[in-house]
Amino acid sequence: MKKCISCGMPMSAKEDFAMEDESKDYCKYCAREDGSMQSYDEKLKGTTEFIIRTQGFDEKAALKIAKETMAKLPAWKK
Repeated sequence: MKKCISCGMPMSAKEDFAMEDESKDYCKYCAREDGSMQSYDEKLKGTTEFIIRTQGFDEKAALKIAKETMAKLPAWKK
């Protein structure tokens, strides 16, 4: 099973992949409408908002968590 290089989500079904294209290394949640992968800034914003919405952290804490989490993923390692 592949994991998304951008967010780490397991991708086991065709529907999990961007544009349902199993050759892509990123998931449907990390893709733009045209199928290209979101930029770091787009993904950081979305991840921060997701953490606030699902875990109840304030924006500053959620941003810190998002940055730390993303730094461990292949697409964002520096």
